[in-house]
Amino acid sequence: MRDGILRRDDGRTLHFHDQGPPDGKPVFWLHGTPNIGLPPEPLFADAERLGLRWIGYDRPGYGGSSKHSGRDLASSARDVAAIADLLGIARFSVMGHSGGGSHALACAAAMPDRVLAAISVAGLAPYGADELDWFAGMHAEGEANLRAALAGREAKMAYEESAPEFDATLFTDADWMALSGPWSWFDKVVGPAVSSGPAGLVDDDIAYVTPWGVDLARIAAPVLLLHGGQDRIAPLGHGEWLARHCPTAQLWRGPEDGHISVLGAAPDALEWLAAILRSSA
Repeated sequence: MRDGILRRDDGRTLHFHDQGPPDGKPVFWLHGTPNIGLPPEPLFADAERLGLRWIGYDRPGYGGSSKHSGRDLASSARDVAAIADLLGIARFSVMGHSGGGSHALACAAAMPDRVLAAISVAGLAPYGADELDWFAGMHAEGEANLRAALAGREAKMAYEESAPEFDATLFTDADWMALSGPWSWFDKVVGPAVSSGPAGLVDDDIAYVTPWGVDLARIAAPVLLLHGGQDRIAPLGHGEWLARHCPTAQLWRGPEDGHISVLGAAPDALEWLAAILRSSA
């Protein structure tokens, strides 16, 4: 794993991670909430076999990246572009899980000339989307988190300071099985993300319930959406809405999957990505 620091024009720093062959086809990994940006270790062997190179970064307020209050998904896409420029990467693919899936779609919409393909796993649709009951099917704890974000940064910070204990029913039995197996990797990215306080999480959640700053209709690259039918964090309705509104999207449903177990389809998604990249070479 190669790590680096990028200093932005506004003085912020971004900590990024680069894993895989330098001549591999670059794929930006966009992490969920709250995580740091280490690329997904359970997918390293598949990526190596397919000739893919992972690049991840800590979103502002997480890990080694400076805070950036008021950021939206479009500003995160600009951070991705800046890291790609530093590394001399003209075109690349994006993949994200959970909130990172939403960020991956924002990248594809903001940079249609640079993003070759996008994979969103269990991502949220834009808040306030027409013909979507945004909170329907969402676990009470997840809904409370996001409704606090709707009240603004001060209210969200106050909520985090007095948040109730984690409710294990946020995840399904299938999720817990995945978390006890290869996706126990999340232990490596969640702990460091919250150890320095809730700033990154707060800014993430506010970004999800405010305008993204991009138009999904501008996406030109192929998009693959993976979504579990039992997801209690980003319910299936979000994936179905995205499939209808991202012009190049296809949706793979996992009827029995939750928010984490749907990652069991990620190796097949990388096969899909590799085929797209071969056809566009």
